[in-house]
Amino acid sequence: MTQGVRAGSLLYMTTRVSHSFSGALRTFSYWVANGTLGQPILDGIDYSFVLSEEPSALERVYAIFANVIEMDDAGNVVNAKYAERRAAQWLRSYIEPDYSAIPAFEDWEIHLYDPSAPRRSS
Repeated sequence: MTQGVRAGSLLYMTTRVSHSFSGALRTFSYWVANGTLGQPILDGIDYSFVLSEEPSALERVYAIFANVIEMDDAGNVVNAKYAERRAAQWLRSYIEPDYSAIPAFEDWEIHLYDPSAPRRSS
C-alpha cells in the first residue's frame, strides 16, 4: 500500500512492507528467539548467550537477514531460507572463528545501513 507523507513542502511516497516480508521477518525472529536459527548450521550451538550479552551480534544477524532477503515485484519473499542461512553462517563464524561461510560474505551483506539516511532516486 502506497501512501503520501508530507514533510515540509515535499511529498514523499511510502510503501508498507508486504505480508510476505512481515511473515518472513516474524518467522526469522521466532527461530532466533527459540534457538533454532539456521538448522543445521547452528545445530548443537547455544548462541543465546552471545545474543543476550553482545547486542551488536544480534544487530548484525538481523542486518544480514534484511540485506540478503529479496522480494519479487509483488512483494513476495523469494529467498527467506537463504537469508536465514547467511545470518546463521555469520553467527556461527562469530562464535567459532575457525568456521568459514561459503561463499565468503560480501560487504553489502554485512553492512549496517544508517536508518536515518533516506535513499534518493535520481
